[in-house]
Amino acid sequence: MRYESQRIAWWFFATCMLLFSLQIVYGFIMGFAHAGYDVLHDVIPFHTARATHTNLLVMWLLVGFMGAAYYIVPEECERELMWPWLAKVQLGAFVAVGVTAIAGYHANWWEGRKFLEIPRPLDFLVVVDVLAFIANIGATVWRGRRMTTTAMVLFFGLLMAALLYLPGMIPTTNQTVDSYWRWWVVHLWVEGVWELIMGAILSFLLIKLTGVDREVIEKWLYIIVGFTFLSGILGTGHHYYYIGTPRYWLMVGGIFSALEPVAFLGMAIYAIAMARRGGRAHPNRMALQWSVGCAVLSFVGAGFLGFAHTLPQVNMYTHGTLVTAMHGHMAFWGAYAMIVLAMIAYTLPMLTGRSLHDSTASSFAFWTSNIGMIAMTLAFAVAGVTQVVLERRLGMDFLTVQREIEVHFWGLILAASLFTLGIGAFVWVFIRSGMPVGRVEPGSPSAEPAAPPLDAEAQHA
Repeated sequence: MRYESQRIAWWFFATCMLLFSLQIVYGFIMGFAHAGYDVLHDVIPFHTARATHTNLLVMWLLVGFMGAAYYIVPEECERELMWPWLAKVQLGAFVAVGVTAIAGYHANWWEGRKFLEIPRPLDFLVVVDVLAFIANIGATVWRGRRMTTTAMVLFFGLLMAALLYLPGMIPTTNQTVDSYWRWWVVHLWVEGVWELIMGAILSFLLIKLTGVDREVIEKWLYIIVGFTFLSGILGTGHHYYYIGTPRYWLMVGGIFSALEPVAFLGMAIYAIAMARRGGRAHPNRMALQWSVGCAVLSFVGAGFLGFAHTLPQVNMYTHGTLVTAMHGHMAFWGAYAMIVLAMIAYTLPMLTGRSLHDSTASSFAFWTSNIGMIAMTLAFAVAGVTQVVLERRLGMDFLTVQREIEVHFWGLILAASLFTLGIGAFVWVFIRSGMPVGRVEPGSPSAEPAAPPLDAEAQHA
């Protein structure tokens, strides 16, 4: 850690740990409800649990992106954060809005719009809060001593994420028009600008952890991320198949959705190649594992599993089924959750001065959470395919099918329990690391080591 204001990132990451843990609790509520034991229905109905679960996901990922930006931008731009006090105010305001929204869900005060359930008055507060964040980051980049590609792409991704929140606020009484604009927020976030944010964070981590030349990493990684971003924009069409839009979206959505896995595969291959050819033995091996794991599992979840059910001929049967949950869980975990956890794993020793990154608990957290998520994805896949066959092919009643697939959710609950053990270990390491300290002096065990000269092969990779 080179700058005092980077310590602010710790508070954002601590908030991530709290919100992520709460999200898992609501996931279990939904899992038991699917298994036939909806014992909390009178207190937390399924639709409330679902809205809370998905919105907590969005909240903690956004807080994680903000924390990552507050750590990366000062280091990339070689200056302190412009307004550290504003970052603290902005975090408190964002959490306050989130808590109010979640309380509103339980009190049935919400918009009936999937993934955008937050009450409309709170939308304006979110906009103000995010604008304060963008102003803080933007001013730091503008006044910095240098302007790197990593910092610029991160800032552009965050800026576009803020701007693309606005289409979801367009008032309309037409359901088709509302769905059209709603996917500008939901899809263009997760399969568009969030990928720029992911790419910038991954670039920063690979530069720090592998020692490969910055120009090499930034050039090739952003070619891949740019292709992913381009295919993701027109890939929005796979949400327009059956909502009343023109039929040409079937072709546009199908073609560009089929291109998305190619970009994610390139990202996975590239991250592995950089890790292998870096020529640098960084002591924080867990951060590197989370970084490379992010690239690999984002291809599996967002790329391969997304392609598996977004072609129109397949989506006709899988749309709105648990097959979507299969894809969604692995995609969000691989592409975004893991990159935030990678950033936390990398920064924690520098922020706190304690070197727990190579502990048994850290290794247990990585492998157990990933095995648990893979098992959860398989459980969703079995339940989803069974639902498609019984409901969409054989024409059985929806509620009858739900009872038939209850048994598969016991496998899901077991897998989720394994996943929770892994995340619990990660949170335990975070807590044991303690509070942030001042600058970590060069030469200390948790300081970033100086990069040794690269061999010729790595320099020209």
